[in-house]
Amino acid sequence: MPYSTAHLAVVPAEPLKPGAAARPVPNVVVLKFGSSILKSAADAPVVASEIYGHVRAGRKVVAVVSAFAGHTDRLLAEARSLGLDHENDLLPGYVALGEEKAAAFTAIACDRIGLDAVALSVRELGIVADGPLQHAHPCDLRGEGLRQALEQHQVVVVPGFGAVRPDGRVALLGRGGSDLTAVFLAAELGLKRVRLVKDVDGLYDRDPASASGKPLRYRRASWDDARRHGGALVQHGAIDMAHQRGVEIEVAALGRADCTVVGEHSAPPGPSVPDAPVRVAIAGCGVVGGGLLARLLVDPRFQVVGVLVRDPRKARDVDAPVNLFTSDREALLNQKPDLLLEALSEGGAGHDLIRCALERGIDVASANKQAISRDPAGLAALAQASGARLAYSAAVGGGAPMIETLRAARSAGPVAGFEAVLNGTVNFMLGRLEAGADFADALADARVAGFAEEDPSSDLEGRDSAAKVRLLAFEAFGETPAEADVPCDVLSDAFVVSGPVRQIGACHRVDGALKSSVTLDGELSDPLFARLRGERNALKVYGEDGRVWSCKGRGAGRWPTTESVLSDVADIVRARHAVLGHH
Repeated sequence: MPYSTAHLAVVPAEPLKPGAAARPVPNVVVLKFGSSILKSAADAPVVASEIYGHVRAGRKVVAVVSAFAGHTDRLLAEARSLGLDHENDLLPGYVALGEEKAAAFTAIACDRIGLDAVALSVRELGIVADGPLQHAHPCDLRGEGLRQALEQHQVVVVPGFGAVRPDGRVALLGRGGSDLTAVFLAAELGLKRVRLVKDVDGLYDRDPASASGKPLRYRRASWDDARRHGGALVQHGAIDMAHQRGVEIEVAALGRADCTVVGEHSAPPGPSVPDAPVRVAIAGCGVVGGGLLARLLVDPRFQVVGVLVRDPRKARDVDAPVNLFTSDREALLNQKPDLLLEALSEGGAGHDLIRCALERGIDVASANKQAISRDPAGLAALAQASGARLAYSAAVGGGAPMIETLRAARSAGPVAGFEAVLNGTVNFMLGRLEAGADFADALADARVAGFAEEDPSSDLEGRDSAAKVRLLAFEAFGETPAEADVPCDVLSDAFVVSGPVRQIGACHRVDGALKSSVTLDGELSDPLFARLRGERNALKVYGEDGRVWSCKGRGAGRWPTTESVLSDVADIVRARHAVLGHH
């Protein structure tokens, strides 16, 4: 499997003890994104963000996409300009290019944030359909293309709407056919549910935009309810197939856990509370903070109320209103944000800001390992006491879900230890040194790639990885080693690289005590670490029962780390909705 994947896997390192859990089958979810969500290429990062949340939770994703808004009509108009009529056998093949383009672009957006994604064409996907060319009905899934892609990748993006007839010609599944594609694939994969991501948060008893009466939302709707009220929201052919194949349909909005479940049972609809934009303050506007600002400024679900920086007048690579920037911490918090995204480069200032926010009941998502690792237990206790939420998955591993991996391992039983490549900058430089570059050039290349900071000493001296080891130790063992108890090897121009070398952070419980280190290891026996390239990170967690949990992904760069923070944001927002009772 390619090692660019960000995923959670559980494999037995040795025969399990009697009574140990069997190896689980990887979870798969089918998500569908229509043109109301994927209006243009600019919306692909938001779709990738939704996909990332499922991957981080340990699921593989089949993402079914429609063409960008208006693209199908443009393709039809272009074909008709050549005199092709609606029944021409060649027309469906041309029109289906719209979905294939959207699938390819969505896969690229997933790759940018560190996910291992692939896009399939209509023919590679292999849905076989019969009936009229413009309104065909799927009847078979030919070959093993989809299943093989799922074995090799975490995300498989496929075009909706199109299929292949038995004679090899491309056919279309009718307007709204991407819904039908998603339902059919879920059924073929043996799933009990499919999730259709729409621009509304569920099925209503009338058009939510209607001026007549107050629309009521279903939490559970029967097949007949969906046929009666679904209208243009869900294709009727998709509802019929879901009913026939026993696949429940979830109708949901982006970033929302709640949804309407369409199936055998129904419940009376009720009022839905509209969501006010979440007020967000951002601390830091560097690599990660700038990425967060760029993403949130164009997302109507959020309102950025302030950005904390050293120099508010400094030119930045994000186009944002000047009045958002402040160097005054109190002024930032006085904006009364619902959520603070902390991405400062300094541990002490970040730690103090997080404490101030939590004391005021402000939820916090942090990418600052130096800030969190100073006292993770104290920050967690403060959050609990104030009723605020604290998340810090992005503080370790960038796009690799290391915190989630350790929590999964610990929930399954006692942890014996872990080993990890934790610093993308150092791993990138070691690869360049192995290829023959000198130290100065390797460091310069890391800066050009956007991995190395202006002052790279924390990375090169191992302090960055040591902070991550301390934070992971807290997750694994519930205690944090002192800084002095994590000795570190230093990468400098005096270090000789004659073969593959990795900076390995490790912590094991030995005779009841924690033994931690950050070493430059040139004797790599584990292929997980030996095969890592560029800025990629990886983690192995060893359970006392012999099981091993692993994850891997891009550990440096703006977009993988930004996406990890945004996934924490999505978790916090869902928790807020649950407490507020939004349905």
